Amino acid sequence: MSMNQGTLYIISAPSGAGKTSLIKKLLTEMDDLMVSVSHTTRVKRSEEQTGKDYFFVTREKFEEMRTQKAFLESAQVFDHYYGTSKQSVLENLAQGLDVILEIDWQGAQQIRKMLPDCQSIFILPPSIEVLKTRLESRGQDSEAIIQRRMEDAVIEISHHHEFDYMIVNNVFEEAVFALKSIILSNRFRHSRQKIRLKKLLDGLC
Repeated sequence: MSMNQGTLYIISAPSGAGKTSLIKKLLTEMDDLMVSVSHTTRVKRSEEQTGKDYFFVTREKFEEMRTQKAFLESAQVFDHYYGTSKQSVLENLAQGLDVILEIDWQGAQQIRKMLPDCQSIFILPPSIEVLKTRLESRGQDSEAIIQRRMEDAVIEISHHHEFDYMIVNNVFEEAVFALKSIILSNRFRHSRQKIRLKKLLDGLC
């Protein structure tokens, strides 16, 4: 087990802001970085893989895990439940991995209380009009669901002030660079470097 504790990153955004695409790109460009796979009660989509996109469980199983305090955070989103496994996150952090949680503002509040050293990042769309266009271009949802997502987006965005960093996803590559910069800068913090560079420091001091 590594003595160099990883950093937990909360990344939140309204639906349609491009959070998932940004994180997928980030993972191809950085080592020692992973995304925590959440448990959910919603039905698996055809393109999704169990254990990679989500752990798909029944409502009964989810309630059982929540009773056992197996989640760092859990929330209800669009009539379904989502939860982050406590054991998985803590084990990966202890191994020196940086862990990303893709969660909403409610989950972020819960995580901050339990793990106050986490870093939180909020992704904004360039405008509310662009956000709606992105949701419509997916071709996945009815107009009623899109309208509901837009209403929820306003609520989500209203909590931006609770986050440590904000990034506007206007130019995709620039937003990826901003995310990468935040993670790299935290890796060079003295508290992490003094462990990683112990042999060098012992030879210099």
